Amino acid sequence: MPPPSPLKDVFFSYNRDAIRDDQKAALNDNVGWLKVNSGARLLIEGHCDERGTAEYNLALGERRAKAAKDYLVKAGIAAERISTISYGKERPFVLGHDESAWKWNRRARFVLQGQ
Repeated sequence: MPPPSPLKDVFFSYNRDAIRDDQKAALNDNVGWLKVNSGARLLIEGHCDERGTAEYNLALGERRAKAAKDYLVKAGIAAERISTISYGKERPFVLGHDESAWKWNRRARFVLQGQ
């Protein structure tokens, strides 16, 4: 089993791709770690909750991943170190059919790709 990632997920509001103010601290922590570990590359996965069509959620997940990448790049992380992918609603983090599960599935997940 791989070690836990030092990078933190970022969560989004329903049907939104804007970075929430309460998620900026996690992103700033990620920026700090990435600046110290300058050889690290990462994949940002965009995820959604189960509501909406597969096509809509793939597009929303891509916008979420891009918003997270744009934040990192604006903070000084080289864009070449970051790739993105959207899984839409296909890989839920928490199973369930109400807000207690959905809030955890609306996220950008940061996955290290090597150093």
